[in-house]
Amino acid sequence: MKSSTMRTSKIRLLGVFLMIAMTAFGGSAEAARIALIRDAEIENTIHSYAAPLFTAAGLDPSAVKIHLINDNRLNAFVAGGMNLFINTGLLIRAGSDNQIIGVIAHETGHIAGGHLARTDDALRGASVAAILATVLGAVVAAAGGAGGATAVIAGGQGIARQTFLSYSRTQERSADQFAVSVLDRTHQSARGLWQFLEILAQQDPLISSGRSPYLGTHPLTADRIKFIANHVANSPFSDTPEPPEFDIAFKRMQGKLRGFLQDPRRVLAAYSASDTGVEARYARAIAHFRRADLDAALDGIDGLIDEQPDDIYFHELKGQFLFENGHIDEAVLAYRRAVALGGTVPLIRIGLAKALVETNKPAALVEARTTLEAAVRQEPRNASAWRLLSIVYGRAGDLGFSSLASAEYAYATGRTRDAIGFAKRAQDKLKFGTPGRLRAEDIEHAAKLAEKRKKDK
Repeated sequence: MKSSTMRTSKIRLLGVFLMIAMTAFGGSAEAARIALIRDAEIENTIHSYAAPLFTAAGLDPSAVKIHLINDNRLNAFVAGGMNLFINTGLLIRAGSDNQIIGVIAHETGHIAGGHLARTDDALRGASVAAILATVLGAVVAAAGGAGGATAVIAGGQGIARQTFLSYSRTQERSADQFAVSVLDRTHQSARGLWQFLEILAQQDPLISSGRSPYLGTHPLTADRIKFIANHVANSPFSDTPEPPEFDIAFKRMQGKLRGFLQDPRRVLAAYSASDTGVEARYARAIAHFRRADLDAALDGIDGLIDEQPDDIYFHELKGQFLFENGHIDEAVLAYRRAVALGGTVPLIRIGLAKALVETNKPAALVEARTTLEAAVRQEPRNASAWRLLSIVYGRAGDLGFSSLASAEYAYATGRTRDAIGFAKRAQDKLKFGTPGRLRAEDIEHAAKLAEKRKKDK
């Protein structure tokens, strides 16, 4: 992974291409690029933590979208309705799975408490890029994959982060009260939330320096800490441990994040060769991969696969190791195994499709088409999948659907003018009244509305 301060729109993170890159506004000397990353395993882990809380809160777990931001600072926030954003820094620096669960419970309180009213109208139906551009006051560059064009969405330049994300002390207390209530309903401890607030309390001096975004938007008071501590002292669930699989997933997540996001030398020093735990071996395999030591990386991941042959994420990672080192046919086999084990995970399907497209074999392109069409049914705004589909359709000579996929890709990445052009091109080639033609008309209409909104600002 390249330095976050370098001006590039093509950063490989956790097995998938950079989806969103953001450049901070405001003239800060320390302005840096922030990447929104995707990883099937980590997303599944966070969803497994969050789903019981969402359900207990009366929310549909599938309706709340979780997004991971590559930023080492402690932060999490909700915006644009049912969107939860979590910094990788929070995930890496958390002391337990219960701390992460406590933070999610608190953010769920903001959603359930209707504290997002200020952002709902402004961001309703917006893309993730537009949400981040608005609430963070940034210019967002969205890239769907290698060779993908970069689109710049200018929005919210004059809107400070606090305008949208700051909560009153009353709202923070309300979210805390909701959090401990929902944790009790799921028979989980609030101790992790208490511990997290204690960590934040030690960071008060960082507010003025701008290095503590969580504290900048979530006011922390002694009364809040006292309230949570009192609940922990009296709740019958305070000493209830999380399920063992939660802790296993937590350790794997931290090892994976450190392996991909920290200096490989630091990772190998932290996870010595004598450490035979899964987390350590996982992190070391990734560190070796990032040091371009493919043999050591494969030795590490193959050892894990030997012990857990049905683990989809080990096979997925092996596919990535092989693909990015040019062993395409072997990568296809690894990804196929992951898909066979994982069934309907869109990101793993897209990984397989990338490898299949790279082979450029007719049979592989047919498989890639089927694989990608299944992926976009699950994630209709996945830019990487649409970009690959445009290639697959084009190589098959299906120029109408290739243009339609390009329109989907352009619209998903905020390039509304390009989306209009590709949608018109698709309409010229697709039969009137067919689903594809109707979808092209819808994209053209939606993109024109988006263009109008930009001009009206």
